[in-house]
This record gives sequence, structure tokens and C-alpha cells, in this order.
Amino acid sequence: MTIEPDHFRQTLARSPFTERIEAMSHVEEWTSWNGYKVPRVVDQISAEYFAVRSGCSVMDMTPMEKYRISGAESFEFLNRLLVRNIDKLRPGRVTYVAWCNDEGKILDDGTLYQFDENDYRLCSQHHQLDWLQLSAAGFDVRIEVETDEFAAIAVQGPTSYAVLTAAGLTGLADMKPFDVEALDLSGIPVTVSRTGYTGDLGYELWFDPNYALAAWDTIFALQGTYDIHAIGLSTLEVVRVEAGYIMPGFDFNSGETTLRAGYDRSILEAGLGWLVDFDKGHFTGKKALLREREGPIRRRMLKIVIDGNKPAAHALLHNGKKGKKIGEIKAAAWSPIQKKNLGLADVEYTNGKPPSDLWARLDYQIELAWKSKWVRCEIVDAPFYQPAHRSITPPGIN
Repeated sequence: MTIEPDHFRQTLARSPFTERIEAMSHVEEWTSWNGYKVPRVVDQISAEYFAVRSGCSVMDMTPMEKYRISGAESFEFLNRLLVRNIDKLRPGRVTYVAWCNDEGKILDDGTLYQFDENDYRLCSQHHQLDWLQLSAAGFDVRIEVETDEFAAIAVQGPTSYAVLTAAGLTGLADMKPFDVEALDLSGIPVTVSRTGYTGDLGYELWFDPNYALAAWDTIFALQGTYDIHAIGLSTLEVVRVEAGYIMPGFDFNSGETTLRAGYDRSILEAGLGWLVDFDKGHFTGKKALLREREGPIRRRMLKIVIDGNKPAAHALLHNGKKGKKIGEIKAAAWSPIQKKNLGLADVEYTNGKPPSDLWARLDYQIELAWKSKWVRCEIVDAPFYQPAHRSITPPGIN
């Protein structure tokens, strides 16, 4: 291996799309995602947000961790690793999954792609290779890291189908949510899944890195005919809160990284109980989750609407105005499309029941002066935003 003399100057890896995003960047606001240089904001959040909700957005998702899992016992391995029963997953389909440790504490969530019999790709938010290899002991399975081998973008928004079709991507019309297919984008081979993290209509495209810039340019050549914007993580934070999607490592600590007792969260506490199949065979954490299910609910990750429009992230929650502290708002965003202050909150229960009178104390700054305000919060069950066009097949050209 040859080490370039100035290798230390590049502290973050560049994705195949970084060159194009740098050329579009108006604010030079960058951060790290799994060791890659990615934008928080490319242009301005308002334009990026409405590209997701009213037009077409493109986001570089190359840094997402990707693991190819194959071998004669790959199904058995995955069904033991994951809390979800994947018995009904078939080639050409994707499903949302999560996994935990022996204590039932969540480690990460992600998506599982099945390409063929005993051929899968597991995508995750954080590095999971060590846990996957440890869990694979005794199984005839092969685990390969694919993170750097595939460039990927998320094309999301009401006109994403129209844009990709106009760009020459064939075969989209019959794709249903959570389908995955090998298709062609104006001569560029691409794997496409009808998935996303925005709660809107959208697709995720996977390329050989050698085709990445050509694919990007093919899509953005339609700018002007369609409203297309590259987006960053700050916009993603708003739309994922609207969709009610949780993010390990931000909304709660994972069981792998928590240092102090009581600061990690179980699959059930994270609000992912609907994923857990207690009727399938043994899976990691099953015994602990069965014990937890038998007792009263201690806490849950909840969706809440906060009165007013003041910034609410990380505000403390109380049972009654100025009452006992019972939680914290982990993620929050003002929703431009709903005109509401939304939040995802980690909330303690009392005798197995959620608080009936939930209040937040907001501390915010006006003209360099700090203010405090008590506001009422309402717990809601359904996703904040779930447009009908998200699941229509074919989506139609807008």
C-alpha cells in the first residue's frame, strides 16, 4: 500500500458525488457521516425542504453502512439476529428491520434487501461489522463490507418518479413501495429501491462509483424543467421528524455505545414493538423483551405536537406544568407544511400509562437574551405527515 505524503490533510472521505455537491454549495456547511464529508445545508433549508415536499430532492447517501450477507445459512443468521421475522421476505423486496443485544437494548435499525436466495444487503446508520461477525459464530455465512463499493443517492419528493422517468430510468411504473430492481438509467446500470427516509414518494439508487457523476448529471440536466435540489442533513432532520422516523444515536443511545446503566433503550422503549415477532423462533434479546412485555410500560419514544413555534429540541418534559420531570424532546422541527411544532420525545410512564398532562419547558434566545416558556404538548399516534402519493402505484407524472 502506498501512503501519499499529504494523506493526513484529508480527514474525511469524499464520496463520488462530493465534487458536484461542492460546486452547488452556497454555504460551505459540512459535517461527518461515518467518516465521509457530507453537507448539512447545500443551498438553503427552505428551498431544500420544499424540494422534498413539493418537487424533487437528491441526497448523497453513500456513507450509509452496507453489508452483503450471503451463504447457505444467511436466512437463519438474519432471522436470529433481527427482531422481525423475515420469513416472508422475497427476492426483489426490501423491509425495515432492527436488532438488539441480549438485554433487548437496541443496537441499530436499517433496511434489509433480498436479491436472491441467500443473498442480502443490510444497511445501517452506524458501523455494525463487529456485532454482525460476533453474531455469525456457528453459521455458514459470509459478511462483506460494501460501504465504499457502491455510490448511492436518495431521490425523493412528489415529482421524483417524473424526474427519474424523464431522465431515462425505465421500469419504475410497476415498482411498489419496498420493491428493488436492477434497471437502466439512460445506459447506466443501477439498482433501484422504492424506499426512503423522508416519508414521501421516493427512490434510492445504487451505482458502481464509476457511473456516479454521469448519473448525477443525467438527473440534474432536468433542472429548470423540474424543481430539483440537492439536500443536506439539516433538511433530512426536518422531514424525518415529520414522518416520525427515529434515528439511533440521536434520539436514543444504542446498547453498544452506552457507558452508564439506564441510558440505553430497549426495542420496545424505542417505540419499535410493532417490529418484534415474538412467535418466531429464538432471536437475540427475545427473553429480555418477553420479560419486559410482561411488566408495565416504563417509557416510550412518542410523537408529540408542541404548542407555539419556539425551538423545542432537547427541552425537558414534565408531568403537569412545573411538575415532575419525566422525559426529554430528542428531536424537534417546525413543520412548514403543517404549520406545527413537532417532536419525538423519550417519555417515562406512570403505572404503565403515558402522562395525561404533558408540558415542556422551552429555553430559547431572543436578541442574545435567554427566555423560558412553559408549553403544553399533545401525544399523537399516527405519523405527522403521510401523503397519499407516497404509496400509489404507478405514482403518475406530476
